[in-house]
Amino acid sequence: MLDQSNRVSSADAAPSGSSSPRRLSSKQTIRRPELRKIVPLADSTIYEMEQRGEFPRRFHLTSRCVVWNLAEVEAWIDARRRASETGLLHRAPAPDVRQRKTRPVRQ
Repeated sequence: MLDQSNRVSSADAAPSGSSSPRRLSSKQTIRRPELRKIVPLADSTIYEMEQRGEFPRRFHLTSRCVVWNLAEVEAWIDARRRASETGLLHRAPAPDVRQRKTRPVRQ
């Protein structure tokens, strides 16, 4: 929480050893570089997921600046974590290494 002098209180400061700041407000927005640090997905993957409605949508602050709502991104990450832990998130099947054309597996 911010006090009158616009300093971050100790409750909202990042824990020692952590380089990422804590969320200060539910209305805080993040730009693409911060999003990349939080969500390690390619820009094209994020864009495709947004189009399918599987990722929080970006919005324009100006004609050249797009941002994401930090609270929505964090909620999406929490939902993905819960889905992964409960087995609702389908994982890609392991590749069949016997079908490789180079470096075939010896049997």
